[in-house]
Amino acid sequence: MSLHLDRLTLSHFRSHLRAGMVLDGRPVALFGPNGAGKTNVLEAVSLLSPGRGLRRARPDDIARAPENLGWKITAALTTPDAQHEITTWAEAGQSRQTRIDGKAAPQTALGALAAVVWLTPAMDRLWTEGAEGRRRYLDRMALSFFPGHADAVLSYEKAMRDRNRLLRDQVRDAAWYAALESQMAQAGAVLSANRTAALDRLARATEDAATAFPTADLALTGPDGEGLLPQSAPDIATALAESRRRDLAAGRTLTGPHRTDLTAVYRAKGVAAAQASTGEQKALLISLILANARALHQDRGAPPLLLLDEVSAHLDADRRAALYDELTVLGAQAWMTGTEPGLFSDLGPRAQMFTVTETGGTSSITERPMP
Repeated sequence: MSLHLDRLTLSHFRSHLRAGMVLDGRPVALFGPNGAGKTNVLEAVSLLSPGRGLRRARPDDIARAPENLGWKITAALTTPDAQHEITTWAEAGQSRQTRIDGKAAPQTALGALAAVVWLTPAMDRLWTEGAEGRRRYLDRMALSFFPGHADAVLSYEKAMRDRNRLLRDQVRDAAWYAALESQMAQAGAVLSANRTAALDRLARATEDAATAFPTADLALTGPDGEGLLPQSAPDIATALAESRRRDLAAGRTLTGPHRTDLTAVYRAKGVAAAQASTGEQKALLISLILANARALHQDRGAPPLLLLDEVSAHLDADRRAALYDELTVLGAQAWMTGTEPGLFSDLGPRAQMFTVTETGGTSSITERPMP
C-alpha cells in the first residue's frame, strides 16, 4: 500500500499566486532555475505535517507579498486505509488552521495521517553546526514515529520558559520551582524515551538494508560530549532541583533534555561524521533519511512522503542513480528539486516531471514529459 498526494493546490503561498498539481503516486521531480519557487512547493507539502514546516516559518512569513492576504494549501491524500481532503491555511495576522475531511483538526492529527520526512541543503551542515540543529533533526525523526512527541516538546518548552523567567527574576521560592520542574520532568521523560526509541528504529532499519549509502552509528550525549543526561522523570526532577543554584547564577536552565546532543560515527571509517568529507556527510544524511523511511514503512505499512531539496548536490552520478533506485524500491512519493532536468534522467518514466518558472514575482508549475 502507498501513501501519496493525488492533488496539491497552493493559493497566495510565497511566490505562488495560485498553482495546482495532479499527481499519480510516482516520485515528483521539480526542476527550474534558482529562485523559481521549487522549494516553496516542498515547504507546502511539509506543512501537511505538524509544526512549522521545513523552513520553520511563522504563518505571516509565508503569505505572498505584496498582497499579504494569508495563504492556503489544499491536498488530496491517499493513505493505506482511506482518502482524505486536507486544508491548512492562515489569514493575515492569525495562527495556522487545519481541516481534515471538512472538520477542524489539531495539527497533531496530521501526524497520525501521514509522516513527512525532509532533507534540505541547510541540513548539510548538521554534523558541523551547533547542537540545537541536531536536536531539531532528532525531534523531527521522533515525531515521524510518535505523533504525540510534538505535545511533549511543547509542554517541556513552556514549563522551561516559565522556570527561566523565575531564574532571571532571581525568585528563590522552592515551591514555584518544584511545580515547574515536575512538569519538565514528566514531559522530558517522554522526550527522552521517544528519542531513544527513534534511534533504535533507525539502527534496526539500517542493519537489514542493502544500500549504496554509508551508515552511521548514532548516539545521544550531553552537551560537549558529556555522558548521557538523566532520562527518567525522577532523575530529571532531581537534576533540575540540584542545579537551581547554578541556574540562578546563569539566569537559565543548564540541565535537562533540551541539552541533549546527537553524535554520529561513520561506521566504515570509524570517524566522527563531522570529520568526514562534504560528500560523505551528505551521503550519511541520505542514509539516515532512507533508514527513517524504511522504518516508517515497517511501522505504518507505507513509506512517508519524502522531501529532498537539491538532493543531487554533492552526489556523483552513480550515487544519484543509486538513490533513485532505492526510492523506487521503497515505493515512496519522493519530492525532489534540481536546476536541470538532466539531474533526473536516470528516473525515466518512474517519476513525474514538473518545470517551475517565475515571471514578475509569480511562480508557475507545468508538468513535462520525461526527456
